[in-house]
Amino acid sequence: MTWRCTGIRWSDGRPAIGWTDREDRDSPLAPGQRLAFTAVGERRCLGVRRAGKRTPCPTGLAVPGRTGNAQCPECARLDRSFSVAADTNAADPRPYRVYLAWFGPDTVKVGITAEERGPVRLLEQGAVTWTWLGRGPLMAARRTEELLRAALGVPDRIAYARKRVLRGLLPAASERAREVAELYDRSAALPGWPESLERLPRAVVDHAVPFGLAGLPVPARVVTEMVPGGTVVGVLAGAAGPDLHLADGLVVDARLLAGWELAPVPGEVAAVTDVPLADIAPPAPDAAQDGLF
Repeated sequence: MTWRCTGIRWSDGRPAIGWTDREDRDSPLAPGQRLAFTAVGERRCLGVRRAGKRTPCPTGLAVPGRTGNAQCPECARLDRSFSVAADTNAADPRPYRVYLAWFGPDTVKVGITAEERGPVRLLEQGAVTWTWLGRGPLMAARRTEELLRAALGVPDRIAYARKRVLRGLLPAASERAREVAELYDRSAALPGWPESLERLPRAVVDHAVPFGLAGLPVPARVVTEMVPGGTVVGVLAGAAGPDLHLADGLVVDARLLAGWELAPVPGEVAAVTDVPLADIAPPAPDAAQDGLF
């Protein structure tokens, strides 16, 4: 039996490392936990996961170590052929929610998520502070998303590299909440919301506790690739989105762990991190998001 990593999974507001071998299981994560693992063999395609079930890749093809998606081209194509995010599942009958997510100073986005998923999507994206805006049918939620995105001048995507840099520059929770509240009020005052979308009251949520923000060191380096035989060793300080923050300032993007068989390094072994790394450059003082205000 070969268990391959599937990256971080968020459940009940807590992170865990996911594993699969025809069925899925999780290993819970907690601050202060020692992480020490070595990549074994080759990184392989994880297949397609849909409706909570995973269909293994029929060929088990190897995938590049630097990509954030552990899928071969055929499985990636199949995954996107029935996807709300890729606009290939417009007939989805489930109710959706529109949210406003804040990732750092002057860096926000508007998005949608299936109502049944609750706040999981916000945890997966690494949103530090957020609020719901409305709920309704998929197409009404999508139209509202586009309306607010254009009116507020915010992007549809924010790079994970920028998100992790901003975690070292976070203002107090009260300041984060103030900025989100002001953007909610601006959004609520805009004309043109679809009639079928129910407005939701402002309720600002902060992820300082589930992310462990109080204990996060300033991000200094990031793993850029796992390699066969490569080892990562450190003490977990916290987790945000797909990122594992270690106590020495190293960040491990768990999307790069997906598809690998990871063998534990015994505690008595004096192992060190020996995978490719890159320095994390601090953002420029004026690197605010264009067009936000």
